[in-house]
Amino acid sequence: MVPQKQQSGLIANLKNIPADFSLSAVIVGLIATMVSYAGPLLIVFQAAQGAGLSEAELSSWIWAISIGSGLTAIILSIWFKTPVITAWSTPGAVLLVSSLTVYPYSDAIGAYLFSAAVITLLGVSGLFSILMKYVPQSITTAMLAGILLSFGVDVFVSMQHLPALALPMIFCYLFAKRWSPRYAVVLTLLVGLAVAFAMGRLQLDSVQMALVNPVFTLPTFSLDAIVGLGIPLCIVTMASQNAPGIGVLKADGYDTPASPLVATTGIASLLLAPFGSHGINLAAITAAICTGKEAHQDLSKRYIAGIACGAFYLVFGMFGATITSVFFGLPKELIAVIAGLALFASLSSSLAQAMSDIKERECALVTFLVTISGISIGGIGAAFWGLIAGVITNLILNGNVRKWFVRRKKDARPLA
Repeated sequence: MVPQKQQSGLIANLKNIPADFSLSAVIVGLIATMVSYAGPLLIVFQAAQGAGLSEAELSSWIWAISIGSGLTAIILSIWFKTPVITAWSTPGAVLLVSSLTVYPYSDAIGAYLFSAAVITLLGVSGLFSILMKYVPQSITTAMLAGILLSFGVDVFVSMQHLPALALPMIFCYLFAKRWSPRYAVVLTLLVGLAVAFAMGRLQLDSVQMALVNPVFTLPTFSLDAIVGLGIPLCIVTMASQNAPGIGVLKADGYDTPASPLVATTGIASLLLAPFGSHGINLAAITAAICTGKEAHQDLSKRYIAGIACGAFYLVFGMFGATITSVFFGLPKELIAVIAGLALFASLSSSLAQAMSDIKERECALVTFLVTISGISIGGIGAAFWGLIAGVITNLILNGNVRKWFVRRKKDARPLA
């Protein structure tokens, strides 16, 4: 697939939105938002409970990451006419489950600010873009395929746990994919909701809606928190979120510059950190939902899904923690099936692209296997180590390492 150069300009692209609007893109944006809240937000709850945060501080945290994700997704999607999906750092939230209990909350806020400042600097300086140029596309697509694989597998795992819900959704998707592929995900979601309602599995009785009052926390800075939390948070966000996020865009044919995307999310993180946001970054999983053909057959019109996703973030974020009860009321199997089916196209295209170059096929395979292994070293997830393993393998197999060794061997021969 040849990457498509996307138009850039907020004002110019705003005029195209009515003509490019599609219901399928809006629904896909909604699904991406649902996936964000249904899974990663649980980790935020766990971290907040472990740290003993108040309900107001937790609601403010959810408000901050939602508003930050929503605004950056809308702005960047319109700016580059690309479905740029942003989210909060899930690996960062995992890191906080253990780390947030160690430091005072105000010191943690200071560490968030430090991490955001470094990420912004990497984006503004263009250093992140330079580093990404040394990573072959086959490796980034293999990494993406490894990330997406578990979501595809979960579709059929859910069939074992709740077949009465999963099977109708799968068959609906297959039939719709044949006769109405553009609305396959939309129809599947509606069927899933209808079946869940008929089975009495929609638990929405306890939903109470209330607006959030954001809580500002004055940051304090300690060397311990910066070293123990700020630096690891920066590393896992760049390695496990921003790098795969750029890989998703490239895999689906978007040649969007990385620097302004990273810089914009870094600035948003800086502004919202005092309200509890641990970091806004490029999304990978939810981005793959919006960048695929399920959003729109036309590559240039999928950015509507990014705008829709951002808009739903803003709406949900205004209600903070209470809005998450809506998603907790849905069967987890419904979320797993609809997310997995929505990612089928991205998974298949990623696998195809990863293995398309014979010279880089083995490098892509190593990347894929390391990524699906789920290993975590130093708090950094398998996606990053898969990327590193693929680059090293490519250097050994296709680089000039052999010539270097031969030259060194010749230089080391004793003189006759």
